[in-house]
Amino acid sequence: MTNIILLGPPGAGKGTQAKKLVESRNMIQLSTGDMLREAQASGTEMGKKVAAIMAEGKLVTDEVVILLIHEKMSAGAEGGFIFDGFPRTLAQADALATLLEEMGQSLDEVIELQVEDEVLVDRIVNRAEEARAAGLPVRADDNAESVKIRLMEYYKKTAPLLGYYYAKGNLSAVDGLASIDEVEGSIASILDK
Repeated sequence: MTNIILLGPPGAGKGTQAKKLVESRNMIQLSTGDMLREAQASGTEMGKKVAAIMAEGKLVTDEVVILLIHEKMSAGAEGGFIFDGFPRTLAQADALATLLEEMGQSLDEVIELQVEDEVLVDRIVNRAEEARAAGLPVRADDNAESVKIRLMEYYKKTAPLLGYYYAKGNLSAVDGLASIDEVEGSIASILDK
């Protein structure tokens, strides 16, 4: 069982690679956005709490997110877990480390998908244009200005995690500009070492 974090700015390909790992390694992708929406719709006590917070337009606290992650991890996973969208801050990284320790588990790898900012902006804008042309839904923030704002948020809040995990000795990097299959191969090499 392997627990990993995929790190990188918006549009770096984390979601694509997480899906590949789910298929090839029987891992479970823990996407905080998906977990919050699922909890909100569940009708459980936790779900009602999440729904009330979200209905007020507030951000769900780190404590609630950690409880949701604990709940999902308690169900087990043969291949391990991929953390997607969490942690985003140093405080969340500490909270995740504490949770894993309490559960007798570890974080095995943190893999950074490195991509140049200009290429990311172009990639996201082109993806949106292609989706729009095909009549598919497009995120409202998939435009150059919004992407730049999202990148700034990433650099302010999430990029410090690179130093945090480097210091812990479990950070590796792959070229996120390579083809999807090449990135998948690079990640596999890291996980198989």
